[in-house]
Amino acid sequence: MELRNIQRVYLVGIGGIGMSGLARYFHHLGCIVCGYDKTSTDLTNDLHNEGIQIIFDDRADWIPMSFQKPCNDTLIIYTPAVPKDSEILNYFKHKGFELFKRSQVLGLISKSSFTIAVAGTHGKTTTSTMVAHILKDSGNDPSAFLGGISTNYQSNVLYGKSNVMVVEADEYDRSFLTLYPDVAIITSMDADHLDIYGDHEHLTESFKLFASQIKEGGTLVHKKGLPLGKGYTYAIADVTADAHAANVRIENGDFYFDFVNTDLTIPNIKMGIAGTHNIENAVAAIESVLRLNVNPDAIKSALGSFRGVKRRFEYIVKTPQHIYIDDYAHHPEELRACISSVKKLYPEKKLTAIFQPHLYTRTRDFADGFAEVLDMVDELIMLDIYPARELPIEGVTSDMLLDKMHLLNKRKLSKEDALRAVTNEQPELLLTVGAGDIDTLVHSLKEILNHE
Repeated sequence: MELRNIQRVYLVGIGGIGMSGLARYFHHLGCIVCGYDKTSTDLTNDLHNEGIQIIFDDRADWIPMSFQKPCNDTLIIYTPAVPKDSEILNYFKHKGFELFKRSQVLGLISKSSFTIAVAGTHGKTTTSTMVAHILKDSGNDPSAFLGGISTNYQSNVLYGKSNVMVVEADEYDRSFLTLYPDVAIITSMDADHLDIYGDHEHLTESFKLFASQIKEGGTLVHKKGLPLGKGYTYAIADVTADAHAANVRIENGDFYFDFVNTDLTIPNIKMGIAGTHNIENAVAAIESVLRLNVNPDAIKSALGSFRGVKRRFEYIVKTPQHIYIDDYAHHPEELRACISSVKKLYPEKKLTAIFQPHLYTRTRDFADGFAEVLDMVDELIMLDIYPARELPIEGVTSDMLLDKMHLLNKRKLSKEDALRAVTNEQPELLLTVGAGDIDTLVHSLKEILNHE
């Protein structure tokens, strides 16, 4: 398939963060872009306002006439998250269209670029967005496909004029194996997506295969301790790593650190976002952009102006009365990093968390880990499991997680009751965490805590 010939694009599952990025990319090129998703969201509303036609009923007779028959100038993209019995998906299959996964198209787009690909079971969205911002802010003008909405640019796509492309490399469904980067960052390889991989060993094999696909003469940058056996290592405090953070501190609510590798030191870097885990992400980002000879002073300036990613340690309310932070964390290690950073920043405040588990399989596979980490908060409101693409599993419930916890101040509530609880109790330090639809509460919670 020749991308330069494409004039029409239909995306089945257009509302996903990765799919919406492709929709924006092809729309930017001047293509006719349409798509389907099952529900309307803020993101699909944004796409509609940008001129992209979207339907929310899985009906083949709603597909525009221009997509009725296969043609060399027409591209159909789908995400594996769409059910196999989707009427629209099967329409395109039965009509003889060649269907492409999102990851395949991303591989084709990045093929002719100098590509920095960021992979990892967690940390990849913030790190890839950080890399893109450092390059953009320092005048390198990259293109980028990100797994979240950059706060600096209010988008998950950057359209650059240089030949450099930053790509978030997703391990789900082995999607990242369509990429052949010049620089690859691997932030973590914790067990996850076991519904796809079966066990941690097979997940690890896929990451090793991804690392082996780096172009000849390219560079692998990975967190110290990962079983990869090659490349440049980084860590937050381990001086045996090739790059590490030193002199980490909090001053007036801001995080500072020194970057140190075998060739140079960049002292007194002020982070534009909070979180110890984000300092580690910054070390990885710095080590990678140095491969493009970005000036250390420009790196330092860019990290100070970096505002992060929507739903990644995002401050929603920050007043003398209330602190409210929202985060996408949905794996025990992500939760641990998030909660630890909140407690370091506000050690004197009582931490109330609202958590929505994501997927029955993930809840089952990591139940003990979730219970251990959630015990770190002072008060917990648990929501029901968000199923996403899955059917219920007998015995796997939010109550099962609560039963495993030692915390006394815990309860399960509906989303409506959670809003009422926050209204009545007015917590001084609130954290919402989860990857499902817990973000639909954010606006209401903001209004509740900002109301005096």
